[in-house]
Amino acid sequence: MTADDSGAGPREADIAPRGTGSAPREGDPARAAGAVNGVARADGAGDADDDTIAIRLEQLILGADRRYTPFQAARSAGVSMELASRFWRAMGFADIGQVKALTEADVLALRRLAGLVEAGLLSEAMAVQVARSTGQTTARLADWQIDSFLEGLTEPQDSGLTRTEITYPLVELLLPELEEFLVYVWRRQLAAATGRVVQAQDDAEMVDRRLAVGFADLVGFTRLTRRLEEEELGELVEAFETTAADLVAAHGGRLIKTLGDEVLFAADDAGTAAEIGLRLIETMANDETMPELRVGIAFGTVTTRMGDVFGTTVNLASRLTSIAPKDTVLVDEAFAEELGRTGEAPVSEADAKAAAEAAAGGAGPLPEYRFALQPMWQRPVRGLGVVEPWLLSRRT
Repeated sequence: MTADDSGAGPREADIAPRGTGSAPREGDPARAAGAVNGVARADGAGDADDDTIAIRLEQLILGADRRYTPFQAARSAGVSMELASRFWRAMGFADIGQVKALTEADVLALRRLAGLVEAGLLSEAMAVQVARSTGQTTARLADWQIDSFLEGLTEPQDSGLTRTEITYPLVELLLPELEEFLVYVWRRQLAAATGRVVQAQDDAEMVDRRLAVGFADLVGFTRLTRRLEEEELGELVEAFETTAADLVAAHGGRLIKTLGDEVLFAADDAGTAAEIGLRLIETMANDETMPELRVGIAFGTVTTRMGDVFGTTVNLASRLTSIAPKDTVLVDEAFAEELGRTGEAPVSEADAKAAAEAAAGGAGPLPEYRFALQPMWQRPVRGLGVVEPWLLSRRT
């Protein structure tokens, strides 16, 4: 229980960078080092050389030595221990007890967050949310980079050096490049996100917006997990996620998240989402190493929080995916109506025929429909009532 949970005064110990998740014993620097760096063995024994390498790596990455206990860091930043604890836990850092494990950068981070609250730019709850979203995103990024770079680049041991001995110079070379690239990509994404907010018609649309939301799901993935080796399964998932991410980005959508055998994407308009869904099916169908795919897309109001999307529209897209036949795209009625409204598809073949006849009679140009829609049987969907799905395809 934290100090703010119990109502008691704050303890003189709290949080430090993500490690084993358990606090080291008081006065045990070796265990503290292991917990902070995530290298301590489960039995607490550890290895002195490994601890030394871990501390050297930490100093290289953070660019500073350990100087403060959590209490000292909070005091130096001019914030309460209670608020410092909330910030650090939100960032995903583990309890480490009363040991010197924090640096000047940790103090500065606390000071900046608290300063935003004091200046009235952020509420305290919003500042905690900023800390949590940043911590969760960068934690996943750091894990991915360590898995990819250190596993891949240190695999061949031709030099006779151990992976631990190779890690330090490798990190030393990569660190400045990765840091600059991270800031560049973040600025680009921030510019894109800001542009979407500015284009919103009113303040309500900044949180609750009308979007097309789609799921793409690999068919028979559970069976594959029993048949494939772990390495093969990992390669398949990585190939699927990479292909999906590239297609979504290339055609103007946004990849919200990946769930192993499933990806969630969103687009501002139905036409973009339709193109993405069909491209996913077509691309995967042409790859013999990939299982079949099914896609479900819905259109409607969506609530956005911390880069994720929520609401009935998202739930409906998920349900449509689960009932879609393999290698097909199912959409909901609102999505079909939106494609018809924007002229991307005829709502029915009768409409298409009437438009063609009108064009032939000189009443206007022949509509250039991109997509075709076929109504399917209505069916009850758990939690959402009766739904009329539509089969989406390209118009030939």
